[in-house]
Amino acid sequence: MKRGKKMGCLTLLLLVAAVCCTGPVLLAGAHSQAGPTAGAGVDAAAAGIPPRMLAAYLTGASRIGAHVPTCQGMRWQILAGIARVESDHASGHTVSAGGDITPPITGPRLDGSGAGGNTTAIRDTDNGRWDGDSEYERAVGPFQFLPETFRAYGKDGNQDGVTDPHNADDAAASAAVYLCGKGRDLTVREELRAAIHTYNRSWAYVDDVLSGIDRYDALGAGPQIPSGNVGTVIQAALAQQGIPYSWGGGNAQGRSTGICCSPRGQDGRTVNGFDCSGLTLYAYAQAGIDLPRTAAAQAGAGHRIPASAGPGALLPGDLVFYGYSPTDDSTIHHVGLYLGDGQMINAPRPGKPVRVDPITALPDYAGGARLL
Repeated sequence: MKRGKKMGCLTLLLLVAAVCCTGPVLLAGAHSQAGPTAGAGVDAAAAGIPPRMLAAYLTGASRIGAHVPTCQGMRWQILAGIARVESDHASGHTVSAGGDITPPITGPRLDGSGAGGNTTAIRDTDNGRWDGDSEYERAVGPFQFLPETFRAYGKDGNQDGVTDPHNADDAAASAAVYLCGKGRDLTVREELRAAIHTYNRSWAYVDDVLSGIDRYDALGAGPQIPSGNVGTVIQAALAQQGIPYSWGGGNAQGRSTGICCSPRGQDGRTVNGFDCSGLTLYAYAQAGIDLPRTAAAQAGAGHRIPASAGPGALLPGDLVFYGYSPTDDSTIHHVGLYLGDGQMINAPRPGKPVRVDPITALPDYAGGARLL
């Protein structure tokens, strides 16, 4: 790829260091401290879930249509309910920016000895590849898949070319596929119960998982995501919460390593993630819309909403711009995706992950653009 095609959120004022996502971010409200959120109304702290795990649940739920198109009602709360019981959201383990969990989570040896509650011996099927045991099976990862089951249902949730039950994104995507079966409607309580029962054939287990799902549901579902292409764009962006900022990172296929170097010194070549315009480019690509690579160029796409119209003119799915001169698109240095209710999904700057912020997080609002 030519360097000019991968220049991140650089604006036309590059020569005078007017750059994307590096200005002061004036955070407000709970979102400034809690890290990545599940939506405009729920954050990881409120849910009691590590932010990186919550991001994995969001991604796994949002992409189910690519794997089981007839499945209805898959949502992050269902995946969180399972993972809460199976591993307490990988409690006590480290989850990297890419979703890899260390040390690996493995369950008791299933040798029929009764230890850990198992009474039926299950001989090894993966030669110890995932569970470190070449004689008997052990459940693996935050969703505690048997290796044989993971081979059947495993998906590459973070699209890095590797499918691994010890990766949060892969495990969440695989659990979503398993629970959806051939196309369940998980909005129907009895179908949801049946799906959970296939995961562990204990009705006490089902009740335990459902209690967690109900608690997460009670926190709220976040912003009301529209249907159709606007909803596709918003959900695609929301699912990237927790993914790190990478200077020059992100393309139509998803996150990527970026370029060197941001004005504050981040070498994007060492970070797999998104910058501000890389995130919006990716989100709109999921609805079949090609955006230019830079924030300033994206201002020329679709119907321009001038800053003079005020933020009240924005609708969910609109691009939100920030620039040094509100009437000169060449000075635009940052872009976000409007969610509604004064919130945007945003890749802020080096060192900060993709997250939900108020549109007042930056002081130099420069209007928006409507593509749908």
